[in-house]
Amino acid sequence: MRWLPLVLLIAACNSAGPSPVPAASGTPSASASPAPAPDLPSTPADPREPLLAGGVAYMLENQHLRSHPIDDQLSRAVFAEYLERLDPAKLFLRADHVKKLRYYEDKIDDQLSERSLELARIGSALLAERRAAMAKVVADLLSRPLDFTVEETVESDPDKLSFAATDAELTDRWRKQLKLQVLERIDRMEQDKKNTLSFAEREAKAREELAASWSGRFSRWSKVTPLEPAELFLNALASLYDPHTAYLAPSDEENFNIAMSGQLEGIGAVLREDDHYISVQEIIPGGASWRQGKLQVGDLILAVAQDGEAPVDVTDMRIDQAVKMIRGPKGTVVRLTTKKPDGRVETIAITRDVVVVEESYARGAILGKGKRAMGYIHLPSFYDDISGNARKTARNATDDVRALLAEFRRRKLPGVILDLRNNGGGLLSHAGSITGLFIDSGPVVQTRYSDGRSEVVSDDDPGVAYDGELVILTNRFSASASEILAGALQDYGRAVVVGTGPTHGKGTVQALVDLDRLRNQGGDPLGVLKLTVQQFFGVDGDSTQWRGVEPDISLPDPVSHLEAGERYLDHAIPWSEVDALAYTPWSRRSWKLDELAARSAARVGKQPAFGKLKALGAYLEARRKQTVVPLEKQAWSLNRQRERAELEALSPKLDDGPARIEVVVLDSSGKVATGEAAKRLETWRKEIARDPWLEESLHILRDMVAAR
Repeated sequence: MRWLPLVLLIAACNSAGPSPVPAASGTPSASASPAPAPDLPSTPADPREPLLAGGVAYMLENQHLRSHPIDDQLSRAVFAEYLERLDPAKLFLRADHVKKLRYYEDKIDDQLSERSLELARIGSALLAERRAAMAKVVADLLSRPLDFTVEETVESDPDKLSFAATDAELTDRWRKQLKLQVLERIDRMEQDKKNTLSFAEREAKAREELAASWSGRFSRWSKVTPLEPAELFLNALASLYDPHTAYLAPSDEENFNIAMSGQLEGIGAVLREDDHYISVQEIIPGGASWRQGKLQVGDLILAVAQDGEAPVDVTDMRIDQAVKMIRGPKGTVVRLTTKKPDGRVETIAITRDVVVVEESYARGAILGKGKRAMGYIHLPSFYDDISGNARKTARNATDDVRALLAEFRRRKLPGVILDLRNNGGGLLSHAGSITGLFIDSGPVVQTRYSDGRSEVVSDDDPGVAYDGELVILTNRFSASASEILAGALQDYGRAVVVGTGPTHGKGTVQALVDLDRLRNQGGDPLGVLKLTVQQFFGVDGDSTQWRGVEPDISLPDPVSHLEAGERYLDHAIPWSEVDALAYTPWSRRSWKLDELAARSAARVGKQPAFGKLKALGAYLEARRKQTVVPLEKQAWSLNRQRERAELEALSPKLDDGPARIEVVVLDSSGKVATGEAAKRLETWRKEIARDPWLEESLHILRDMVAAR
């Protein structure tokens, strides 16, 4: 069976489709999953359940890189993971509920063999019951003043808690959590110098706001979509194979395609849940709403109507359902009934259009001026339109990077910084083709299946798009395709990798399996399975899995206190290695890495901002471990004031002071941005002009150029 391998964010398996799923046969044996315990609720089975259960289980057992059988041992691990996802904060289920659910702990494998998601339905129904019960508890607790004179504490880390034994214990847990949330809201009011309310008035206002917020949340939770129980359970199962295998319900598949292409068809507004309503958080410049001009930030959307149809009330509707109604094909009209901040209700008709999410695309700039000017490319992902309906105007990562390099070459800029910080990956094909822009030809990455079969992605196009000096800038959130690109150019000696530590360490390849191909007739969509099928290795034979790409030159890490990276993820596939490939290193380099590193270390040691970052990281690491929070008002306030003062003293204040770098931003064609394009990019220009990591990378790049 062949697959179309893509990295981190994936398109689809090839036209051959997945292997057929064997049908369940015979009569269930005595050891098969029995009827549920009589005192546990359940919901009716969705007609798609047998196909989802059988299809996902078959793919995991037979096509996943690990190919682990679903047996009693795995069943127990799945149960533990499912329970964690069902009630992660331990605010709904009691210990006796967990004990009853444990009846299914070693029966999950039997249920899946019968194509049943029984536990998913039972867990969902039980959680719905408990949410309804806790909604009343929360409303009651917030209906009267809370006592902040009591000397008590709350544990903020649910991993340190056990499930409550009684409803009284659970209610008390909620009481403490709500007290903490009220204190935080009161604190925000106290920071507002214009707020002249007394403490009692602030406390009442905070409870009122919090009650509305929780009421809206509980109302949305009560509207469970048909595939939601299956999605939660199947993702608990998939996560046991590795952190990047996942089931995507149809709505998630749509959002995935948008993330990969950077385009969607809709009104061009960012929405969010706002208590019982959907509110407008942002108007995307250049989009349909921006051009129409009537929809504004802060508007509440009360109802949505397709052109010529009756409006549908979206009060308490989950945001993904509301967004699905608002999105639609280019050229069609949607009518929004909105409530303005001043109370006016207005119906706004908007003609949908293609919305371009500019933040998804490569951006270019010129850093410095004159003979010291260098090129800069920020690449947020390895994107392309994979929807199957690719537009002629659709952009892709390789062409956008190539266009910027052409402009840098035209300007005779001697060096380029390619910024892959926070780039979580994308399409493997574009990791290969962008690498090919900087090397003459040769292998880029090798991938291997669990059975030992391997494939090599190569640059077969002689010549380079840019032959100047190159710095690759990374951090611990550079993952997957980013690591392929950075690792390949590092192995070839083509670039100097500058980073704040090892990259994320995602060295696996996923394929997207269209589950609708499991059936021959129509029906409601099943979604897709993002399945890990390969591991990739650099041309030197080392995998980036778990370890990541080590930078050639290290800079201080602004988030050193976070446990971020593959090495911190449960069930991560271990590091391994294979034989190296034959390749020809880049021969046109005159710089010496040890000299570059020494100069960089000397500069970093004199940089006050970097010194403060190291101290700040140590402070935040210590504070992260302090999970017990006081709830007595004076003790809480003193604790908050102390934290603020300590953070203020340690803050490097990167946004203050003059710009560190002179920056000229380029538009999507590679030309100097003017007019509306320059306005849209102004915030970004200011950010990179004050970026000390980029500033040091620029110094390193200039040292490389000077060594010629």
